[in-house]
Amino acid sequence: MTCRTDSFPTATSKEQARVEEILLQHRPPNDQPKPHLQRPEHLNYLLRNLRQGFPERFISQDCSQTWLVYWTLHSFSLLGVALDPETKQRAIDTIMACQHPDGGFGGGPGQAPHVLPTYAAISALASVGRAGPGGGWDQIDRLKLYKFFLSLKQRDGSFLVAHHSEVDVRGTYCLLCVAALLNLITPELIKGTAEFIASLQTYEGGFASASQPYFSPDGSGEEEEEVLLKEPRPALGEAHGGYTFCALASWVMLHPLLPLLSSSGTSSEQQPTINTRNLVRWLVQMQGSEAELGGFRGRTNKLVDACYSWWVGGAFNLLRPLGVGTRSATSVPTTSPPTTTPPKGEGKEEEDAWTDDDESLFNRAGLQEYILYAAQHKAGGLRDKPPKIADSYHTLYSLAGLASAQHNVFQVDETKEKLRAAWKPKEGDDPALDEFHKTVFAEARAWTEEVGGSNYVNGKVDRVNATHPIFNLTITHVRLIMNHFYAQE
Repeated sequence: MTCRTDSFPTATSKEQARVEEILLQHRPPNDQPKPHLQRPEHLNYLLRNLRQGFPERFISQDCSQTWLVYWTLHSFSLLGVALDPETKQRAIDTIMACQHPDGGFGGGPGQAPHVLPTYAAISALASVGRAGPGGGWDQIDRLKLYKFFLSLKQRDGSFLVAHHSEVDVRGTYCLLCVAALLNLITPELIKGTAEFIASLQTYEGGFASASQPYFSPDGSGEEEEEVLLKEPRPALGEAHGGYTFCALASWVMLHPLLPLLSSSGTSSEQQPTINTRNLVRWLVQMQGSEAELGGFRGRTNKLVDACYSWWVGGAFNLLRPLGVGTRSATSVPTTSPPTTTPPKGEGKEEEDAWTDDDESLFNRAGLQEYILYAAQHKAGGLRDKPPKIADSYHTLYSLAGLASAQHNVFQVDETKEKLRAAWKPKEGDDPALDEFHKTVFAEARAWTEEVGGSNYVNGKVDRVNATHPIFNLTITHVRLIMNHFYAQE
């Protein structure tokens, strides 16, 4: 299947055809050896950036220093390389120099705090940090960080990404990840946030970056208070791969907490829902054709891009807690009710259609081929697509996408119950929040890689480590940092 123009070629269709032609040139002939993961070249690329510094052109990324460190460190982790103590300490010191006196982290030393570089900083510390003096973990000012998060909270449950800035679901995802890792999630912090996430789903099934809230006076009393209307609450913009991943990961974190929020009176009795059926349809349609080597695009009718190997390809492992791809799909109330009643006999067939294994939802081999054949740069590092150059961002998210295509990572109910049974309240924590924190901890820690469930298109030599579907950290790093901040063994 190639680009169709309907006899009316446009600039977009011409660019699509050009990309398809280039990508097909990177598909190796059947009688030639298949390209493998260029592990030594990628390691050299990462090491040059980490030890020698980034090229001069990266001066425009001065406000993304924490991101550059995170992208590099987690790429090492995915490639299975442990760093020496000196390099780890340099990374820790660099990250801690970005902590703001008022809480949170900036993109560089002395810069204003921002939710996105805060996520990058904490993720980097999860990879190389440790408890104790100089280890980074105990030097995080959690109290000021929590106050900073609360100061960004909006009345509709959303968050600004920084003071005097905009609402963006990527910021909500980053904030929730940090709060979950550092034991900062409270009912006060996430009140109304699930409703905000649900409002972002577009008619296509994916998610936009924000939505438009509307308020109405309640008319009860002399001083009327504005009340957030449940509808209209239109999504702003089109469905996008990055927004969709962040919204879905946020939803997976929030969904188990909804009953606890209802019982505490911090959430409406009617729980918000998302339409997983439309979501899956949109995710599947983002995978490119054979002419595009099975890569993923981020929006409808756009070009494939290796970073969406994670932002879209990595989203499929997040569907299982919502009952998609499992036999318990019909027991999880995460989808909106149908608008019409299906004809007699069709409901059972429709129900059975969602019991397929996750393996069938996207072409794992095709995604691996795109990354191995087209995304690798000969000089090391990975890229959007040929003939572009490699960069740290695409290197990490290509490797993370490769991990999502190779490994089946899912929550284990037995592990979740064991974690809950072994739970010990943290000294000094509010007893009223004990069940809340226990749930956050058990849900995040119950993810594991399926033994024997890995799939390597060109053999195990291309294996990368599995990554946590929510945090995009190794499962081991998630375990270590959460055990520390939740005081669990």
